[in-house]
Amino acid sequence: MAELGRLGIDWGKARIGVAASNPGTCLAYPVETVAVNGSELRRLKELIAEHEPELVYVGLPLTLSGERSFATQFVIERASALAAAVPDVAFRLVDERMSTARASRSLGGAGRNSRQQRRIIDQAAAVEILQRALDLETASGLAAGEQLQQEDL
Repeated sequence: MAELGRLGIDWGKARIGVAASNPGTCLAYPVETVAVNGSELRRLKELIAEHEPELVYVGLPLTLSGERSFATQFVIERASALAAAVPDVAFRLVDERMSTARASRSLGGAGRNSRQQRRIIDQAAAVEILQRALDLETASGLAAGEQLQQEDL
């Protein structure tokens, strides 16, 4: 299904990890860690313009039992603001449970200690989110996750 590029976003309160996949591929790669400092929407819009994705997957933080929480609402509000700023791009919310833990394990397996991980963990989590979505797309032929609803915008 991924004929056009995709972006993956791991939205945190201090940093936002961004990952991408090229058109026609099913492999996610890290792009950037965006600081949350008041200009993050501008920078994310620039990254979207640069990568020209057809679809942006935003990690949806759920509790371990799959319930929505305060963090879920925070991410939906921020993703909605970004989606409203780039109306020609589709946005989908995907379960991000354990993405940071998987990213940390992967980085640790690659020889990065916890101090070295801090600079790139958000990008690695975004890669985990996007790769999982791409794998689900490949398996089902459909976009992963749930569409960001118009009432969320």
